[in-house]
Amino acid sequence: MDYQLLGKQFIDGEWRDGRSGKALPDINPYNDAVITTFQIANVADIDNAYQAAYKAKLEWDKVNPYRKRDILENAVTYIEAHEEEITSLIIQELGGTRLKAAFEIGLVKNMVKEAATFPLRMEGKILPSVEDGKENRLYRIPAGVVGVISPFNFPFFLSMKSVAPALGAGNGVVLKPHEDSPITGGTLIGKIFEEAGVPKGLLNVVVTDIKEIGDAFVEHPIPRIISFTGSTKVGSYIGQLAVKNFKKPLLELGGNSAFIILEDADIDYAVQAATFSRFTHQGQICMSANRILVQKTIYPDFVDQFKEKVSTLTTGDPSDLQTIIGPVINNRQAETLEKLIARGIEQGAAVLVQGKITGRMVEPTVLVNVKPDMDVAQDELFGPVVCIIPFETEEEAVEIANDTRFGLSGAIHTSNLERGVEMAKKIHTGMIHVNDVTINDEPIVAFGGEKQSGLGRLNGEWSLDEFTTLKWISVNYGQRKFPY
Repeated sequence: MDYQLLGKQFIDGEWRDGRSGKALPDINPYNDAVITTFQIANVADIDNAYQAAYKAKLEWDKVNPYRKRDILENAVTYIEAHEEEITSLIIQELGGTRLKAAFEIGLVKNMVKEAATFPLRMEGKILPSVEDGKENRLYRIPAGVVGVISPFNFPFFLSMKSVAPALGAGNGVVLKPHEDSPITGGTLIGKIFEEAGVPKGLLNVVVTDIKEIGDAFVEHPIPRIISFTGSTKVGSYIGQLAVKNFKKPLLELGGNSAFIILEDADIDYAVQAATFSRFTHQGQICMSANRILVQKTIYPDFVDQFKEKVSTLTTGDPSDLQTIIGPVINNRQAETLEKLIARGIEQGAAVLVQGKITGRMVEPTVLVNVKPDMDVAQDELFGPVVCIIPFETEEEAVEIANDTRFGLSGAIHTSNLERGVEMAKKIHTGMIHVNDVTINDEPIVAFGGEKQSGLGRLNGEWSLDEFTTLKWISVNYGQRKFPY
């Protein structure tokens, strides 16, 4: 993989430097090595990218739907042929382990395969009319151009989750990856679709920062949809800005998932599932379990087993096959986690497992004696830190689980599956899983949050709906009679 090529902007089918004159080093979070250095894009580059996407979309409209399907399938073939190189990128740029890389690449391939079906699913309808001799036609058409803003945690997948369906539904796309993941979340995707054969300019990737471009990416008049994945605070601002400019916002935001363990659960299995739900990719996943709620009758047994399990998790070099937990993405994340842990202890939490924080290396920390109103139970813990909260009754567990401004994911463990389902219905969240982990994303199942965890639904038919619009064209085969 040519890191120097991928260290460029990808605008109108050309690989070139941004015109701002400012440099952005792409840093390996584990060892501080510079992978490559970008010359970041300015507002003029943003305009060029949107103009290119708009023009190329008109050409994409003329491409046979079966040819569009083939092009998206070519993208999967390219990913499969370069899987080892992409794995290396995820390790270097994100501090992800090989396990995390395999997980993310698998998600991407499934998502692109699903998007490849979209060109053949642009179906319309013919509906009757109240007028004689008239028919109403509804055409499903592309929205136009989509602006995509992606995060740093699962950037390859979370960029592709919007980019591939938007292209499959016939749109042009401009992608702005996070500055901590500009290749994996950005230019790598540009390269994949360039090799797959999309028209020049249909997909553009701009690497920049907000200090340089301000609100230009969202406010530009061309994009009809802004798809953002990231924090609730930033998402709220982007959503308001998009609506103000008459664009549709798609928002996949933060979470504070509850992992609930009822007294009839399989404790051994619950320990394994809770560990995976919290510590996968250092806990830097919006669906990660932030709060583990355990019924009091089994609380001591669970705590003992969970402590033993967490104590076995290895922290270190993400390229080492034995490593489970690598570095968090940047110093700011590590400092925020350190403050949250200290605040939790100050508010009365006790430390069950005390992890060291050395630079970006954050070892697992488990807090007990946590009350639902403490900051560690209310804020998203975007790292390898988790709190355990006991509860007496099922009703109390539901109340605690709902005591958050977020509503993304969750899990319930019980030997009575229908009891779990009925309990899940009471929890205000977009997704919740019985006897499973909180981290789930499947290509044909609706994905999205409630409350401050987002707006809209992605995957499968829901992505097709989000990235298209319906146009009503009526046909009058006769002549209407008018009253004057």
